[in-house]
Amino acid sequence: MNDFVQGLRLWFAPERIRDEGDTPDYRFSLANERTFLAWIRTALALIGGGFAVDQFLPDLAWGVRAGLALALLAAGVLCALRAVNHWVRCERAMRRGEDLPASRFPALLALAVAVVAVSMVVVVVFGWEAR
Repeated sequence: MNDFVQGLRLWFAPERIRDEGDTPDYRFSLANERTFLAWIRTALALIGGGFAVDQFLPDLAWGVRAGLALALLAAGVLCALRAVNHWVRCERAMRRGEDLPASRFPALLALAVAVVAVSMVVVVVFGWEAR
């Protein structure tokens, strides 16, 4: 639990990361930052998709539309939070000379997006219109 709290503090005080181990090659830190930005772009796309479903599919039944929109919005929120968490964990591991942390999040995110995509295919094929 203490490691979790320290990691969370680094979200808001990243300069403290310098207290961890040795400075890695800057190319690795910059690559870690580019990965963070890719996760943020993915989060923004998911959030945009959630709003698009809600705004541009008014003919869908409200429950279906809200469910799909909320699933995409929630995935976007989780993706954004996971981005900063992953950045901190990787930066700490590199500075400590440890293996980079493994994560199930990419697989879970892919499954969530796949479920929403299959749901959208069903909606398109069978047309769940509001009545």
